[in-house]
Amino acid sequence: MNIEIFGKQIAQLRRKKSVTQEELAKYVGVSTQAVSKWENGGAPDVEILPKIADFFAVPIDELFNRSITDYTDLQASLIKKIQETAPEQQFKTVLNYCWDIERALYTFSSNFLLENGHFEDGSIEDYENKLSQQEQRYSSILSDYGFTRMGIANQLQYFLIVPEMQDTNIALFEGVDYLTFFKDFSDKDVFDACIFLHKRESNKGFTDNLFVKNLKIETDKAKQIIDVLEKYKLLAKTQIEMDDEIQTIYYFKPTPSFIAFLIFAKEMIKKPGHFSYYSECREKPYLQ
Repeated sequence: MNIEIFGKQIAQLRRKKSVTQEELAKYVGVSTQAVSKWENGGAPDVEILPKIADFFAVPIDELFNRSITDYTDLQASLIKKIQETAPEQQFKTVLNYCWDIERALYTFSSNFLLENGHFEDGSIEDYENKLSQQEQRYSSILSDYGFTRMGIANQLQYFLIVPEMQDTNIALFEGVDYLTFFKDFSDKDVFDACIFLHKRESNKGFTDNLFVKNLKIETDKAKQIIDVLEKYKLLAKTQIEMDDEIQTIYYFKPTPSFIAFLIFAKEMIKKPGHFSYYSECREKPYLQ
Protein backbone atom coordinates (compact mmCIF):
# COMPACT_ATOMS: atom_id res chain seq x y z
CA MET A 1 0.00 0.00 0.00
CA ASN A 2 1.49 3.33 -1.10
CA ILE A 3 0.32 5.45 1.83
CA GLU A 4 1.48 8.77 0.42
CA ILE A 5 -0.47 8.30 -2.83
CA PHE A 6 -3.50 7.05 -0.88
CA GLY A 7 -3.61 10.18 1.28
CA LYS A 8 -3.38 12.50 -1.72
CA GLN A 9 -6.11 10.57 -3.57
CA ILE A 10 -8.49 10.74 -0.61
CA ALA A 11 -7.99 14.49 -0.30
CA GLN A 12 -8.42 15.00 -4.06
CA LEU A 13 -11.56 12.84 -4.23
CA ARG A 14 -13.07 14.78 -1.35
CA ARG A 15 -12.47 18.13 -3.05
CA LYS A 16 -13.81 16.85 -6.36
CA LYS A 17 -17.01 15.52 -4.77
CA SER A 18 -17.44 18.52 -2.46
CA VAL A 19 -17.56 16.51 0.77
CA THR A 20 -15.97 17.15 4.15
CA GLN A 21 -13.74 14.94 6.27
CA GLU A 22 -16.67 14.70 8.71
CA GLU A 23 -19.01 13.34 6.02
CA LEU A 24 -16.50 10.70 4.92
CA ALA A 25 -15.77 9.73 8.53
CA LYS A 26 -19.47 9.34 9.34
CA TYR A 27 -20.08 7.10 6.31
CA VAL A 28 -17.08 4.86 6.97
CA GLY A 29 -17.63 4.75 10.74
CA VAL A 30 -14.41 6.34 11.97
CA SER A 31 -13.47 9.62 13.61
CA THR A 32 -12.78 12.81 11.68
CA GLN A 33 -9.28 12.70 13.10
CA ALA A 34 -8.77 9.32 11.41
CA VAL A 35 -9.63 10.77 7.99
CA SER A 36 -7.30 13.71 8.64
CA LYS A 37 -4.57 11.24 9.57
CA TRP A 38 -5.06 9.32 6.29
CA GLU A 39 -4.69 12.49 4.26
CA ASN A 40 -1.47 13.32 6.08
CA GLY A 41 0.23 9.96 5.63
CA GLY A 42 -1.64 7.56 7.91
CA ALA A 43 -2.95 4.14 6.86
CA PRO A 44 -6.56 2.93 7.23
CA ASP A 45 -7.44 -0.62 8.17
CA VAL A 46 -7.59 -2.77 5.04
CA GLU A 47 -11.11 -4.01 5.76
CA ILE A 48 -12.60 -0.51 5.42
CA LEU A 49 -11.08 0.20 1.99
CA PRO A 50 -14.20 -1.12 0.16
CA LYS A 51 -16.41 1.23 2.19
CA ILE A 52 -14.17 4.21 1.34
CA ALA A 53 -14.33 3.24 -2.34
CA ASP A 54 -18.14 2.91 -2.14
CA PHE A 55 -18.41 6.38 -0.64
CA PHE A 56 -16.62 7.93 -3.62
CA ALA A 57 -18.21 5.46 -6.10
CA VAL A 58 -14.78 4.46 -7.43
CA PRO A 59 -12.88 1.15 -7.63
CA ILE A 60 -10.41 0.49 -4.82
CA ASP A 61 -7.59 0.78 -7.38
CA GLU A 62 -8.44 4.45 -7.84
CA LEU A 63 -7.78 5.12 -4.16
CA PHE A 64 -4.15 4.38 -5.00
CA ASN A 65 -4.18 6.16 -8.37
CA ARG A 66 -3.87 2.86 -10.22
CA SER A 67 -5.19 2.81 -13.77
CA ILE A 68 -8.15 0.51 -14.44
CA THR A 69 -9.67 -0.75 -17.67
CA ASP A 70 -12.95 -2.27 -16.46
CA TYR A 71 -15.69 0.35 -16.75
CA THR A 72 -18.65 -2.04 -16.84
CA ASP A 73 -19.99 -0.80 -13.49
CA LEU A 74 -19.22 2.87 -14.06
CA GLN A 75 -22.76 3.84 -15.05
CA ALA A 76 -24.33 1.96 -12.14
CA SER A 77 -21.82 3.44 -9.71
CA LEU A 78 -22.48 6.94 -11.00
CA ILE A 79 -26.24 6.54 -10.62
CA LYS A 80 -25.81 5.09 -7.14
CA LYS A 81 -23.52 7.91 -6.03
CA ILE A 82 -25.88 10.64 -7.27
CA GLN A 83 -28.92 8.95 -5.70
CA GLU A 84 -27.11 8.68 -2.36
CA THR A 85 -26.11 12.35 -2.39
CA ALA A 86 -28.22 14.74 -0.31
CA PRO A 87 -30.80 16.52 -2.54
CA GLU A 88 -29.31 19.94 -1.84
CA GLN A 89 -25.92 18.71 -3.09
CA GLN A 90 -27.03 16.60 -6.08
CA PHE A 91 -26.86 19.28 -8.77
CA LYS A 92 -23.46 20.46 -7.55
CA THR A 93 -22.19 16.87 -7.56
CA VAL A 94 -23.47 16.35 -11.12
CA LEU A 95 -21.83 19.64 -12.21
CA ASN A 96 -18.51 18.29 -10.92
CA TYR A 97 -19.02 15.13 -12.98
CA CYS A 98 -19.72 17.35 -16.01
CA TRP A 99 -16.44 19.14 -15.33
CA ASP A 100 -14.71 15.73 -15.37
CA ILE A 101 -16.36 15.01 -18.74
CA GLU A 102 -15.21 18.36 -20.10
CA ARG A 103 -11.61 17.68 -19.09
CA ALA A 104 -11.74 14.16 -20.52
CA LEU A 105 -12.82 15.57 -23.90
CA TYR A 106 -9.96 18.06 -23.94
CA THR A 107 -7.47 17.24 -26.70
CA PHE A 108 -4.37 17.90 -24.64
CA SER A 109 -3.16 16.38 -21.39
CA SER A 110 -4.37 18.13 -18.24
CA ASN A 111 -2.50 16.12 -15.62
CA PHE A 112 0.04 18.76 -14.71
CA LEU A 113 0.51 19.01 -10.95
CA LEU A 114 1.27 22.23 -9.16
CA GLU A 115 3.58 22.46 -6.16
CA ASN A 116 0.64 22.14 -3.76
CA GLY A 117 -0.35 18.82 -5.32
CA HIS A 118 -3.56 20.11 -6.91
CA PHE A 119 -4.32 19.60 -10.57
CA GLU A 120 -3.67 22.71 -12.60
CA ASP A 121 -7.23 22.81 -13.90
CA GLY A 122 -8.70 22.66 -10.40
CA SER A 123 -12.13 21.64 -9.15
CA ILE A 124 -15.32 23.64 -9.42
CA GLU A 125 -14.83 24.67 -5.79
CA ASP A 126 -11.27 25.83 -6.52
CA TYR A 127 -12.62 28.20 -9.16
CA GLU A 128 -15.38 29.42 -6.89
CA ASN A 129 -12.88 30.25 -4.18
CA LYS A 130 -10.31 31.75 -6.52
CA LEU A 131 -12.57 33.99 -8.60
CA SER A 132 -14.52 36.99 -7.42
CA GLN A 133 -18.31 37.00 -7.79
CA GLN A 134 -17.92 39.45 -10.69
CA GLU A 135 -15.71 37.08 -12.71
CA GLN A 136 -16.89 34.33 -15.03
CA ARG A 137 -14.89 31.35 -16.35
CA TYR A 138 -15.85 29.17 -19.30
CA SER A 139 -14.71 26.02 -21.06
CA SER A 140 -15.50 24.81 -24.57
CA ILE A 141 -14.56 21.83 -26.73
CA LEU A 142 -15.27 22.30 -30.45
CA SER A 143 -14.87 19.08 -32.42
CA ASP A 144 -16.13 17.64 -35.70
CA TYR A 145 -17.99 15.12 -33.51
CA GLY A 146 -19.88 17.73 -31.49
CA PHE A 147 -19.25 20.58 -29.10
CA THR A 148 -19.52 21.55 -25.45
CA ARG A 149 -19.98 24.78 -23.58
CA MET A 150 -19.57 25.10 -19.83
CA GLY A 151 -19.94 27.94 -17.38
CA ILE A 152 -17.68 26.95 -14.49
CA ALA A 153 -17.88 29.90 -12.08
CA ASN A 154 -18.96 32.25 -10.63
CA GLN A 155 -21.89 34.11 -12.15
CA LEU A 156 -23.24 31.28 -14.32
CA GLN A 157 -22.74 27.55 -13.91
CA TYR A 158 -24.07 25.19 -16.58
CA PHE A 159 -23.01 22.41 -18.94
CA LEU A 160 -24.11 21.90 -22.55
CA ILE A 161 -23.00 18.99 -24.71
CA VAL A 162 -24.22 18.62 -28.31
CA PRO A 163 -23.20 15.50 -30.26
CA GLU A 164 -22.97 16.11 -34.02
CA MET A 165 -26.45 16.27 -35.55
CA GLN A 166 -27.22 14.00 -38.50
CA ASP A 167 -29.40 16.58 -40.23
CA THR A 168 -29.37 20.15 -38.90
CA ASN A 169 -32.26 21.14 -41.15
CA ILE A 170 -34.57 18.58 -39.54
CA ALA A 171 -33.13 19.08 -36.05
CA LEU A 172 -33.23 22.88 -36.00
CA PHE A 173 -35.23 24.44 -38.81
CA GLU A 174 -38.06 22.22 -40.01
CA GLY A 175 -41.37 23.67 -38.84
CA VAL A 176 -39.76 26.36 -36.66
CA ASP A 177 -40.51 30.04 -37.30
CA TYR A 178 -37.51 31.71 -35.67
CA LEU A 179 -38.19 35.15 -37.15
CA THR A 180 -41.67 35.36 -35.62
CA PHE A 181 -40.34 34.14 -32.28
CA PHE A 182 -37.59 36.78 -32.19
CA LYS A 183 -40.04 39.44 -33.31
CA ASP A 184 -42.49 38.49 -30.54
CA PHE A 185 -39.90 38.58 -27.79
CA SER A 186 -38.16 41.68 -29.09
CA ASP A 187 -41.26 43.56 -27.92
CA LYS A 188 -40.09 45.10 -24.64
CA ASP A 189 -43.44 44.63 -22.91
CA VAL A 190 -43.58 40.93 -23.84
CA PHE A 191 -40.01 40.42 -22.69
CA ASP A 192 -40.62 42.32 -19.43
CA ALA A 193 -43.78 40.30 -18.80
CA CYS A 194 -41.88 37.04 -19.24
CA ILE A 195 -39.17 38.15 -16.82
CA PHE A 196 -41.81 39.30 -14.34
CA LEU A 197 -43.70 36.00 -14.49
CA HIS A 198 -40.55 33.92 -14.06
CA LYS A 199 -39.91 35.80 -10.81
CA ARG A 200 -43.44 35.14 -9.55
CA GLU A 201 -44.90 31.97 -8.03
CA SER A 202 -46.41 30.06 -10.94
CA ASN A 203 -49.32 28.61 -8.96
CA LYS A 204 -50.83 32.09 -8.37
CA GLY A 205 -53.58 32.88 -10.82
CA PHE A 206 -53.91 36.31 -12.42
CA THR A 207 -55.89 38.38 -14.89
CA ASP A 208 -54.60 40.71 -17.57
CA ASN A 209 -54.89 43.50 -14.98
CA LEU A 210 -51.73 42.15 -13.32
CA PHE A 211 -49.71 43.38 -16.32
CA VAL A 212 -51.56 46.69 -16.38
CA LYS A 213 -50.63 47.41 -12.75
CA ASN A 214 -47.08 46.04 -12.68
CA LEU A 215 -45.84 46.89 -16.18
CA LYS A 216 -47.68 50.22 -16.37
CA ILE A 217 -49.29 49.40 -19.73
CA GLU A 218 -52.74 49.70 -21.26
CA THR A 219 -55.29 46.89 -21.12
CA ASP A 220 -55.11 46.30 -24.88
CA LYS A 221 -51.35 45.80 -24.64
CA ALA A 222 -51.80 43.38 -21.72
CA LYS A 223 -54.16 41.30 -23.84
CA GLN A 224 -51.59 41.26 -26.68
CA ILE A 225 -48.97 39.94 -24.26
CA ILE A 226 -51.32 37.19 -23.13
CA ASP A 227 -51.93 36.21 -26.77
CA VAL A 228 -48.16 35.86 -27.32
CA LEU A 229 -47.65 33.81 -24.14
CA GLU A 230 -50.55 31.54 -25.07
CA LYS A 231 -49.06 31.06 -28.54
CA TYR A 232 -45.91 29.56 -26.96
CA LYS A 233 -47.95 27.54 -24.43
CA LEU A 234 -46.60 29.52 -21.50
CA LEU A 235 -50.08 30.03 -20.04
CA ALA A 236 -52.93 27.83 -18.90
CA LYS A 237 -56.32 29.36 -18.28
CA THR A 238 -59.63 28.66 -16.59
CA GLN A 239 -62.86 30.55 -16.18
CA ILE A 240 -64.68 31.33 -12.96
CA GLU A 241 -67.89 33.19 -12.18
CA MET A 242 -67.39 36.23 -10.00
CA ASP A 243 -69.84 39.06 -9.30
CA ASP A 244 -72.22 37.55 -11.87
CA GLU A 245 -69.53 37.77 -14.53
CA ILE A 246 -67.26 35.18 -16.12
CA GLN A 247 -63.62 35.95 -15.34
CA THR A 248 -60.69 34.36 -17.19
CA ILE A 249 -57.88 33.40 -14.83
CA TYR A 250 -54.41 32.61 -16.18
CA TYR A 251 -51.65 30.45 -14.71
CA PHE A 252 -48.07 30.81 -15.85
CA LYS A 253 -46.16 27.70 -16.93
CA PRO A 254 -42.46 28.57 -16.45
CA THR A 255 -39.84 26.83 -18.58
CA PRO A 256 -36.11 26.38 -18.06
CA SER A 257 -35.76 26.89 -21.81
CA PHE A 258 -36.34 30.60 -21.25
CA ILE A 259 -33.46 30.73 -18.75
CA ALA A 260 -31.25 28.80 -21.20
CA PHE A 261 -32.29 31.27 -23.89
CA LEU A 262 -31.11 34.15 -21.68
CA ILE A 263 -27.82 32.41 -20.91
CA PHE A 264 -26.85 31.91 -24.54
CA ALA A 265 -28.27 35.23 -25.70
CA LYS A 266 -26.00 36.83 -23.11
CA GLU A 267 -23.04 34.93 -24.59
CA MET A 268 -23.91 36.29 -28.02
CA ILE A 269 -24.15 39.84 -26.67
CA LYS A 270 -21.14 39.66 -24.34
CA LYS A 271 -18.76 37.16 -25.91
CA PRO A 272 -16.97 34.98 -23.31
CA GLY A 273 -13.36 35.95 -22.86
CA HIS A 274 -11.91 33.82 -20.06
CA PHE A 275 -11.59 30.08 -20.71
CA SER A 276 -10.03 27.35 -18.59
CA TYR A 277 -10.09 25.03 -21.60
CA TYR A 278 -10.66 25.93 -25.21
CA SER A 279 -10.04 23.30 -27.87
CA GLU A 280 -11.03 24.47 -31.36
CA CYS A 281 -10.23 21.56 -33.63
CA ARG A 282 -13.47 21.74 -35.59
CA GLU A 283 -13.34 21.95 -39.38
CA LYS A 284 -16.97 21.19 -40.26
CA PRO A 285 -19.53 24.00 -40.50
CA TYR A 286 -22.01 23.96 -37.61
CA LEU A 287 -25.02 23.91 -39.95
CA GLN A 288 -25.03 21.38 -42.77
